Amino acid sequence: MYPDSEILFPPRCIPRLHELRGPQWQHLVERVVSLPHNHEEVLAFGLLMIRLSSCLTCDLDSYRAALGCCTCARRTISGFKGDDKELLERYHRALENVQAYLQKNGLPEPVKLMLQEELQELPGR
Repeated sequence: MYPDSEILFPPRCIPRLHELRGPQWQHLVERVVSLPHNHEEVLAFGLLMIRLSSCLTCDLDSYRAALGCCTCARRTISGFKGDDKELLERYHRALENVQAYLQKNGLPEPVKLMLQEELQELPGR
């Protein structure tokens, strides 16, 4: 087992992505890093990274797992062929997906518990 590998993209890796792109990306990273891990924007950032890095196809015997999540994420962002505008568009789509999911009735109990404090603070939830 590799010590830096997890099942999905961990929020602890977000600060390590800051300097890899231009000012728009850096601003997004700064904003997300300042939020609690259960905030919908942090969840959306994680979803973005899971999609870009193909975390769902990673397994402990893979090269990506051997690199560790933070290194894999850095390679993914550094190697992204689009510009920062496209990255931010993908982030906003992920945020919309997270918000739509959170607005559903009947969230699973573990999700409710994780988001309990956050949901109380957000208007309209």
